[in-house]
Amino acid sequence: MIREAEQGRLYLAEKLRKEQLSNGSWDYLFDTGIKTDCFMIVLIRSLNLHDFKLTKPIAERIAGRQEQDGSWRLFHDQEDGDLSTAIEAYYALILSGYYAESSPQMVAAREFILSKGGIKKAGLFTKILLALTSQESWPALLPVPVEAILLPKNFPVNMYDISVYGRANLVPILVAAGKKFQLEIQDAPDLSCLKEERVTEPELYRSGEWRGIFSLISSGVQSMAEGPGRLKEAAFKKAETYMLSRLESDGTLYSYFSCTFLMIYALMALGYEKTHPVIVKAVRGLAAMAAQSYDGVHMQYTTAHIWNTSLLSCALQEAGVKDEMVKRANRYLLVRQHSRFGDWVIHNPQGIPGGWGFSDINSMNPDVDDTCASLRAIQKEAASDPLSLQAWKRGLNWVLSMQNGDGGWASFERNANPPYVHFIPISRAEFIISDASSADLTGRTIEFLCGYAEMDMESEAVAKGIQWLLNNQERDGSWKSRWGICYIYGTWAALTGLRAAGYEAEKTAVRRARKWLETIQNRDGGWGESCKSDVYSRYIPLGASTLTHTAWALEALICCTEHPSSAIEKGMGYLLSNLNKTDWTSHYPKGQGFAGQFYIHYHSYDLIFPLLAISKYLKWSKDRENA
Repeated sequence: MIREAEQGRLYLAEKLRKEQLSNGSWDYLFDTGIKTDCFMIVLIRSLNLHDFKLTKPIAERIAGRQEQDGSWRLFHDQEDGDLSTAIEAYYALILSGYYAESSPQMVAAREFILSKGGIKKAGLFTKILLALTSQESWPALLPVPVEAILLPKNFPVNMYDISVYGRANLVPILVAAGKKFQLEIQDAPDLSCLKEERVTEPELYRSGEWRGIFSLISSGVQSMAEGPGRLKEAAFKKAETYMLSRLESDGTLYSYFSCTFLMIYALMALGYEKTHPVIVKAVRGLAAMAAQSYDGVHMQYTTAHIWNTSLLSCALQEAGVKDEMVKRANRYLLVRQHSRFGDWVIHNPQGIPGGWGFSDINSMNPDVDDTCASLRAIQKEAASDPLSLQAWKRGLNWVLSMQNGDGGWASFERNANPPYVHFIPISRAEFIISDASSADLTGRTIEFLCGYAEMDMESEAVAKGIQWLLNNQERDGSWKSRWGICYIYGTWAALTGLRAAGYEAEKTAVRRARKWLETIQNRDGGWGESCKSDVYSRYIPLGASTLTHTAWALEALICCTEHPSSAIEKGMGYLLSNLNKTDWTSHYPKGQGFAGQFYIHYHSYDLIFPLLAISKYLKWSKDRENA
């Protein structure tokens, strides 16, 4: 199998060489389903952009994903379609002007929506979309006054308690809700046909803890010196400043679709005209993120250039590639290191900028994962190039400064995990509000620190991180991740981190994780995990193998297996035999942003992780031969 592995490594490296952009990056699609496609059509119609060329191809992609029962699914093995997605798709397709309410597709969609309870059973963001465009009244889901934005950072509850992702979406929502803003779209359909009158709104505030939090916010607002009217206007002004001061060069807010979309409506609520330069530029920035997918034009949530490029540079170097392809990639990464302070400094006042973000134009919202990946990529150059060394030191110091008090690492901020998150009456609010330590971020950071930055278990930061992993291992030996699907990803990150730190392969935690991975291997030699694991917080097999899950499991097993292994040989056999496979498993989401609602298919993953696993396997096999 060694010869086949060498051929597979060469095949992947040459494929990547052909697909690298002239600036050194790779722009593989960041595919998040159809939610952003639907919201983009609503935005286009809201702004009266009738000649917008993206409308038809985006609508065709939405329509093409409809199931025979009229629904839309978030992932292949979801038993029932997703109600919120169906409402958004129905609304967007009719607004596009290319699909009539009387068409069989739309009739089937209506029947599905009503069978699931209609609009009243929809998720929060769907209800906000409908409220913004006058299809529904504003939901009383967040009884938080816009004045809460003014609460100081030392108040027990304040907007800097929550994650930057949650804050960037919540601020424009509070503005629009505070203004009760509702925009009328010309010739919009009447969605009252999607209301099932027998469904009653759930009681959201029965939680005494939540009522206590709301009371605390209200008392804090009331204790401020200004009068109510002045206080509200001050809050609107602060929210406006918050949004405008965080615009990227393309006009988007943090380069994210959702908060940019919401910001546009918030600005209109504040009196901005639809043709205001800030709004025009923001829309142009969003439109620039549209890209061709295997099934049509997709409105990306953001671009993934930094993530793709940093991981691919590292994978190619693991594969032995040292030529201009890697140098171009690393030059691209070096010029995108951050020098601006972002919101992360609120909880990390001693930190100095030096991280990397996720997207091509991100300049102020770095994350730990992208920073570690970029530092892995430039590590060898830092040994001889002064500019790379300077970037290396700044990035390493930033990563170390971002460690949480519990010993783990999160994505964007330190200690942004407020205890009240579990009392908020919104389904899975922790995915919006919290940025807690996770196994994937902690494991990958430890693997970077020990594998690339010459640290070990004696280092205080590493020792604390290891203890966090040991404290958070699941009973079956796995680890749950935050950003990947789900237990295979978390276990891969934790195991590779522990082993890079020198944690012995025969320690109980490692043996349990290894046994778990071997137990869930499929008969064909591969691994596959369902997105339902993410929904139900327990491992659920996909029923089929995927290249990415198989590569994660293989690298995890290789790092903690010192003797010949049938599981590894069978897994590598599956991987090498299926490098060109293109079926539904190729498009199955391997990442998530919001459990049960928002899933991610990284078009780069079937290249990155198989290349890494093959390279690790070849080294492992050589070590076995020399032993």
